[in-house]
Amino acid sequence: MENTRPRYSLLDMTRGITLLSMIAYHAAYDLTYLYHVRMLWFRDDPGQIWQQSICWTFIFLSGMCFCLGRRPVKRGLLLTGCGIIITLATAFVMPDAIVIMGILSFFGLATLITALLNPLLSRIPAFAGLPVSFLLFLLTKEAPYGYLGFESFRLLELPRFLYQGKIMMVLGFPYDGFYSTDYFPLIPWIFLFFSGYFTWQLILWAALLRQKAAERYALLRNASAGRSIPASSVRLPLLEKPKCQPLEFLGKNTLPVYMLHQPVLMAIFTLIDLIGVL
Repeated sequence: MENTRPRYSLLDMTRGITLLSMIAYHAAYDLTYLYHVRMLWFRDDPGQIWQQSICWTFIFLSGMCFCLGRRPVKRGLLLTGCGIIITLATAFVMPDAIVIMGILSFFGLATLITALLNPLLSRIPAFAGLPVSFLLFLLTKEAPYGYLGFESFRLLELPRFLYQGKIMMVLGFPYDGFYSTDYFPLIPWIFLFFSGYFTWQLILWAALLRQKAAERYALLRNASAGRSIPASSVRLPLLEKPKCQPLEFLGKNTLPVYMLHQPVLMAIFTLIDLIGVL
């Protein structure tokens, strides 16, 4: 009988919660910067922490979910195309708030790169790949700002010749004068994506160790041949059990909700502004 790929409700629910948080964040952003509503806390550390919690969670989860997808190249191209649409739309409608190399563009490129590197990544032990990937993420977190380090900790200043041209901007080295209201370059964020990838491999291995020796033997033979563990080969009942259907529905439809939420917010706020509430 052909293995069926399970649906992990806990992952869907977590994405749904994070998506709601993102919508609320963008609503607060629009009110603060476009409609000049006075929210000083949003311009300070609480707003920054809120924003980072959303992008860290989404990118980490996306790395985990890469292992569950059947057509990563098609998915990567779709996300890249949606990122280009966002760039063009903001360039024409809101040029002062243009999005270049935003989160969808990052997801598209990260998915394509991971699909290309998957034969190599699958040979790296997850217990080694996870800490190395996360350490690289922390060390390169401030690379777009000119140095290696994390937050205020500066380990090494990077040479200025790296910060030239559009290709280097995509990698994580923006040129002088570059501006984007939503900027997620490959460095450092792809290392957080890889962290999610290896975390999922660790989860599968942990579940694998709990299965019967006979079942485990066949899977280990595949792993010894350099193939990663198929997601359909291991059952994770705690992750599969439905938790909250509305949140899971949002988590299953993240892309269309993301593409539509900002126009809907703008329409709502424009209407409220016209009637004189804002």
